[in-house]
Amino acid sequence: MSAFIAVAPDTTAPERDTLTNEEWFPDLSLSNLREIGRIDGTVTGERLRELALYAAMSINARLREFRAGNEGAGYPSLAAVPSRRINGESGLLVLYRRAVACLLKADVMERYPDFDSTGSGERRTEDAHDHAGNWRRNASWAVSDITGATRSVVELI
Repeated sequence: MSAFIAVAPDTTAPERDTLTNEEWFPDLSLSNLREIGRIDGTVTGERLRELALYAAMSINARLREFRAGNEGAGYPSLAAVPSRRINGESGLLVLYRRAVACLLKADVMERYPDFDSTGSGERRTEDAHDHAGNWRRNASWAVSDITGATRSVVELI
């Protein structure tokens, strides 16, 4: 038995790697998002671009009030909002990329289940949906960390 796992190469053309975001939010690198989410080239560059657009739009919408409050306070971009710095970069930018990458990964996991149609393949598909929920949770946590909201959600039964 071999431990070799073939990975499809990234098909994103270098000139199409940058995803231009709304003015206030940073532009995103598709290759960086692909790397963060461990998404191989099985998802083509154009498909990744479309899913990344949706993920960015969704995270931007979740941060609408945060953006409005900070724009009103005179901050022209997310990078300009005061925050702790890590590795010389705004922690808010790190969290923003994480939120988009996690939501993107969850979408990829749900849209591209394993091709195996055996019983074990079906179980892996169910596991992928469970794991997609973990990626969505991580995206929500990153948004909560950006806005300063608590991570806990409590429902009364």
